[in-house]
Amino acid sequence: MDEILEILENNGRATVEDIARMTKKKIQIVKDSVARYEKQGVILKYKAVINKELVKDADTSVRALIEVNITPQKDVGFERIAERIYSFNEVSSCFLVSGTYDLLLIVEGKDIQTVARFISEKLSPMENVKGVVTHFLLKKYKEDGVILKQKEENKRIAISY
Repeated sequence: MDEILEILENNGRATVEDIARMTKKKIQIVKDSVARYEKQGVILKYKAVINKELVKDADTSVRALIEVNITPQKDVGFERIAERIYSFNEVSSCFLVSGTYDLLLIVEGKDIQTVARFISEKLSPMENVKGVVTHFLLKKYKEDGVILKQKEENKRIAISY
């Protein structure tokens, strides 16, 4: 992968000047490369990884991994059904995978009931969906390569008799 892309993948806040200094390239070459990558769709988004456990006023949300078995469609395989599924607002990620199921979804909702309604009212009734298995995420330790600092828990005092 291009070293400009590697730098931006690790630090989306790196300036063109920072990248030029790190790569020993001229600033204009870096600017043109970044603009070209954005136009081509190679760079899709700049993102901050937020540890929501440490944000006091963060809305609570529930994330679930959903394994989906589907019947591929003639002449288009998994593409059309995957497109229908990833178009739902609740689906934040959708992957075609090998193994015992076909698609792996990451779904987000404000609570368990929201995710359950998505599964029962939108996902499961779809014509080509053969079955789903849902795993609710209980705790995040690492996301996008970043280890998340955990909240300090109150330590219980040991009492001896």
